[in-house]
Order: sequence, then C-alpha cells, then structure tokens
Amino acid sequence: MNKKFVFNKSSVKIHRRDLRKASTDAERKLWSKLRNRQLAGVKFFRQYSVGPYILDFYCPAIRLGIEADGSQHDISQKEHDTKRTCYLEQFNINILRFWDNDILKNTDGVILKILEHITPPNLPLN
Repeated sequence: MNKKFVFNKSSVKIHRRDLRKASTDAERKLWSKLRNRQLAGVKFFRQYSVGPYILDFYCPAIRLGIEADGSQHDISQKEHDTKRTCYLEQFNINILRFWDNDILKNTDGVILKILEHITPPNLPLN
C-alpha cells in the first residue's frame, strides 16, 4: 500500500477546518481534555485525515484515533464505520469510539478508557 500522501492531505484541509468550526458539544468537551498534551503528555490533533477518512481526534505517536459518535451513528452507519475501521487498521491505527452522550455525562470514565490505551501497562498512572 502506498502510504505517501495518506496522512493529513492538504487537499482536504478546508474540509477539516470546517469540521473543527462545526464541532459538537461532545467534541469540544473531549478536545478540552486532550489538547496541549494534557493527557499523559501525548499530542492529539483534531480532524486529522487518513486517506479518505477524517478522524475526530488522532495521536500519531501512538496511532490512536478517537471518534465521538452522535445519533447519526446508528445501525445504518455501522457498515460505513466498520469499513472505515478496517481501512485504518491497515496503518496500525486503533480506533476508540464513544457516544456523545457518554462524553458529555461521563467524561471522567471516557478519559480513563483513553488512558488505558495510552499508558503502557508497566507505567503507573499519575
């Protein structure tokens, strides 16, 4: 697979910017916890593109993508999400999905789940 020009393609820069401007309440809340290396010192990006897909949040250092799923991600969206996840797995990118409602009402639980994927098992959580 040709990995050249797959990550954060400049051709979708305007679309990524528009998505950032139109972010949901859940995305804004989660971003407030991920930005500026606040979580375990790792750098996350918002609306980061990988091939034809744009991830809500992505950390290249640990190849972790995070998706905030709203009501549009019901049964009809499941097939698209599965196809997308399979594509991203080709680049060794792990995807965590959270419902918007969980992000808004159980932010601490969501952050703990993300930390489980960031912190190696042999390092203590601070």
